[in-house]
Amino acid sequence: MVQYKMDGPARDQVMKLMQEKDRIESEIREQNLVLEENNVGMQDSLIDGDGYPRNDIDVYKVRHARHRIICLQNDHKNIMKQIERGLSEVHSQFVANGEGTSRDDHSHSSHYTNGFAGGTSHASAQSRPQTNSDESFAVIALVVVGSPADIAGLNENDELLEFGTINAANFTDVNQVNSLVQHSVGQPIQVRVRRGRHVLSLTVVPRIWTQPGLLGCRIEKKS
Repeated sequence: MVQYKMDGPARDQVMKLMQEKDRIESEIREQNLVLEENNVGMQDSLIDGDGYPRNDIDVYKVRHARHRIICLQNDHKNIMKQIERGLSEVHSQFVANGEGTSRDDHSHSSHYTNGFAGGTSHASAQSRPQTNSDESFAVIALVVVGSPADIAGLNENDELLEFGTINAANFTDVNQVNSLVQHSVGQPIQVRVRRGRHVLSLTVVPRIWTQPGLLGCRIEKKS
């Protein structure tokens, strides 16, 4: 994820929650492997036609895996809620410390960091004058507050110039973008957008969060 240029307990807590989320997701995958090895899902019967435990699977391991998956899924839902609250607090502190401005003010700033005015970070967004070679192919129609897209600094009405390997020359439709996002969970995607008179370079990381989708934004083909 893109990190804000700030320190403090709120950010530290969010990072710890992220680590715990990754641990939970890893264990869920491990428990699902137990079910796959036994060729059963969460709802398949564990008894045969005569009412006896099936002898073609390890019933004990399957029951244990199912129980763990249910518990872990509940833990995952809870921790995602905590992460959302933590990100909201970090964002509020970020703005309160004078390191960010309202989204409407971004288009008037000459330098951006991850979509916010001022500061630097490991994934900076640099502003430069627009050139005639910058051709957009899609538009950010909606950005949900607290989403990976929002954290990365994407704004509504940003015009996409590049999204990873996708640009105006090879873009076909929005499904092309969706496919790239689905295959890049947890991996940074370099994005270039035109915002007003400036071109910005941002980094967005698709991931599971508290709402549907991996980015939390709607991308529409430019008309």
